[in-house]
Amino acid sequence: MKLLVKAQDIDIRLAHLANLLNPEWVINPVDINDKKRWSHELISADAVITMDWDYHNQSFERLKLIHLPGAGLDAINFKSVPDQVTVCNVFEHEVPISEYVISSILMWTTRIHLQDRLLRKNDWSGSHLFGPTHQELCGKTIGILGYGRIGKAIASRIKPFGVEVIACSPRAPSSGVKPDKYYPMSQLSQFLSESDFLVIAAPLTDETHDLIGDKELTQMKPNSVLINIARGTIVNEKAIFNALKTRAIRGAVIDTWYRYPENSSDEIPPSNYDFSKLENVIMTPHSSAWTDGLILRRNRVIAENLNRLSDGRELMNVVSG
Repeated sequence: MKLLVKAQDIDIRLAHLANLLNPEWVINPVDINDKKRWSHELISADAVITMDWDYHNQSFERLKLIHLPGAGLDAINFKSVPDQVTVCNVFEHEVPISEYVISSILMWTTRIHLQDRLLRKNDWSGSHLFGPTHQELCGKTIGILGYGRIGKAIASRIKPFGVEVIACSPRAPSSGVKPDKYYPMSQLSQFLSESDFLVIAAPLTDETHDLIGDKELTQMKPNSVLINIARGTIVNEKAIFNALKTRAIRGAVIDTWYRYPENSSDEIPPSNYDFSKLENVIMTPHSSAWTDGLILRRNRVIAENLNRLSDGRELMNVVSG
C-alpha cells in the first residue's frame, strides 16, 4: 500500500514511522513545493499524511485515508474530501504545551529572566536589598479559554500551585479535571475580567477567529498576561499589539502567529506589526509542543492507524468519514 508524505517531514516529524508500519506499506516522500508531482502521486496513494487539503474537481478513487500529523483541522476543506476517505488527526501535545504554559506563567511571576539580564550588568534591582518585590503564583486565577485536552492538562498540572482555575468554552467539561469555575461563551467578559493569566487553548473556527479583540482586551485586568498557544488569529493581531504597546495589559507570551515561513531559510517576521520592539512580550516560533517525546508518540498513533487501515480494522481519532 502506498503512503504519500511530504519529503520535509521524513527527517523529523515522521522520523519513526518507517520502523512502526506493517511491511505492506511503502512510503513515498514528495517535495510539497512540486505541486504537479504531489497531485499526480495523490492519484495512486492509499493514504496521505498532511495538515492541509483543498482539492476540487479531482478524482482520488484509490485514496482511503487523510491523516493529519497534528490536531488542528483549520486547513482541511472538508467539502473537498472524497466520500470514501476517512480523515483522522492526532493529539499527544498536551504534555509539552502544558509545561510550556506553566513555565511561561512562572517566568512572568518570578521575573527570573529579567533579573538574570539585569544582574549580568551588575544591576541588583529586584534583590532583597533594594527591591522591588516580585509576585507569587499562589492565589492567582488562571483562565483557560477552550477547555479541551490541552486545557485539562494545564489545569491538572497547575492546580498544585495553589491557584484558581476557571474555564470558558462552548460546553461544560463532563470528564477529566474540572475547573474551579466554568463560564459559557455568553459570559466571556466576566471570565476575562477574573483572569490573572489568560491562556488561549481553543481551536480556530469561524466562531473563534478574532474572538479576542479590542473590546475583550479592555475587559481583562490591567495586570493580566495573555498566553496564546492555540492559533494566532484567535486574537486580533492589531488589537493585541496595541494593547501591549499601550500597556493596557501587563504582557503576553505568544507562540502562535499571523505569518509563517514556507522554508527554513526564509527570514520573515511573524506579524505585520513589530512585536520584537515590545519589552512586555515573549515570542517563540510555534514551538510549545515541539518535543522529541511528542514526535515519537504521534508517530506511534499514526502508524497504528495506518496498520489498522491495512488490516481492515476500525480507525482511531476519526474526524470525518
